[in-house]
Amino acid sequence: MPGPPHGRYTLYMTTGTRTASSIPSSAPAAPSRFAGRNLHLIGIGGCGLSGLARMLRGVGAVCCGTDRTPSPVTDGLIADGIPVNLDDGQSELPDECDLVIASAAVPPDHPQLLAAESRGTEVLRYAEALGQVQSERTGISLAGTHGKSTTTAMLCHVLIECGLDPSFIVGAMCEQIGGGARVGAPTVPCGSFAGAPGLLIAEACEFDRSFHHHRPRIALINNLEEDHLDIYGTLERVVEAFAEFARLIPSADDGGFLLIAHDGAHRRQVTAGLTCEVATFGYSPSADYQVVTDAGVRRVGLLRGGMWLTQWTNSMPGEHNAMNAAAAAILAARLGADWEAIGLALDSFKGIDRRMQRLGARTVPGGEVVVFDDYGHHPTEVDATLRALRAAEKPDRLICVFQPHQHSRTRFLLDEFAQSFSSADVVIVPPLYFVRDSEIEKQRVSARDLVDRLRKRGQTAMHLYPFEAISEQLEVICRPGDLVVIMGAGPVWKVGRDFLASGDDSGPVEISIHCGPAGS
Repeated sequence: MPGPPHGRYTLYMTTGTRTASSIPSSAPAAPSRFAGRNLHLIGIGGCGLSGLARMLRGVGAVCCGTDRTPSPVTDGLIADGIPVNLDDGQSELPDECDLVIASAAVPPDHPQLLAAESRGTEVLRYAEALGQVQSERTGISLAGTHGKSTTTAMLCHVLIECGLDPSFIVGAMCEQIGGGARVGAPTVPCGSFAGAPGLLIAEACEFDRSFHHHRPRIALINNLEEDHLDIYGTLERVVEAFAEFARLIPSADDGGFLLIAHDGAHRRQVTAGLTCEVATFGYSPSADYQVVTDAGVRRVGLLRGGMWLTQWTNSMPGEHNAMNAAAAAILAARLGADWEAIGLALDSFKGIDRRMQRLGARTVPGGEVVVFDDYGHHPTEVDATLRALRAAEKPDRLICVFQPHQHSRTRFLLDEFAQSFSSADVVIVPPLYFVRDSEIEKQRVSARDLVDRLRKRGQTAMHLYPFEAISEQLEVICRPGDLVVIMGAGPVWKVGRDFLASGDDSGPVEISIHCGPAGS
């Protein structure tokens, strides 16, 4: 990729025309509707609710909660003065409780939800409460089938580095930005939104149409594919759900702005009739913001109108991560960050947990095996991650341990999954991770079905369980120069840690607690 900018490629530092009416008012924010209220959060140990609890306390609410298991997240809440009861099955609510907020993963017959109903206590789901908090802030929602957590973490890192002091909730842990949630400034400290209610950045998950509860001023649609077909049934309904999300953005006169991928996001259907400002980004020269990459050195740049905006080097390989970073850069500029500072911030971004995360190397006779961990659980994510790892790491063999997440997703997308492992030399499949589906659905598909499809395509694939058996198999088959990647949204992450820990000189293994969205 050429260096900046010679000839017609001159540095382009403006962020676009903003009319006076599109700049938010700097009037002091009214007190939060949550101030002074006693709130109880069910499933408070998740990244979403734990972050929301801190934000709500920051606006004057009194918060406590329950969760089923202790974790560093619950320990951190307790240390911060937010009581957490780890008896998630208890039926009693605190005596002083005038609002219950429940994770999307909490079933309707949860004892505390039934207790709230019997007491006449108001109940909100996480997305509903988040939307109400967003309505009191300058909300930025990041949607898409893939890449939400990575793009959100990148954007938050850039905004912190550029002094915009955002609040955020990310669906994964990112040590570089302080974890999965942060309470930032009550008003935007600088930039084109200076004086407006503070920035609140959040992932907008399409599962169960949760993102329809968001209240964004600015939004991203990174991509759009078939997923959550147990909820939607058809791709057309998924597209309509994203279009309805886009219609939540206020008009351009009120500062509303949508950034959408030029390709791969059904943008014509999604953006039809919108009154907000719309900009596109992608590799096509026809996009408003053109992404340019040099995969060999992971260099990424942005052009607008043939003029350079900024460049940086991505720590996370793959064209999909170049797109994620580009989206973060464009949104940061929209919020008032300087293009040069944006490039420098993205240069320093180190990545997030369970997204192409390098866990370490394991000594085997004659050399080493490198181990990666990844959250990918959709065929497109699997394919993109495996291709990126093979191109960036150039292993002798790529061994993938993949745990399918949700039986209905596996059944609906079985053919696509079977085609997504072409970059792997060996695929090991443990039992499917059972979540949300019915027992009837559980009987309709199994890990063996995926293994059979892979073998018919000529791939080396096997079904193994329990996880200990997979670690033992890795001990047998791994040889110097191999790369092992553990993939999936369930507890399969334990396999990589166990395999590393069983090495004679692997050293201590940092255990990362998964904090993905409930609708993953």
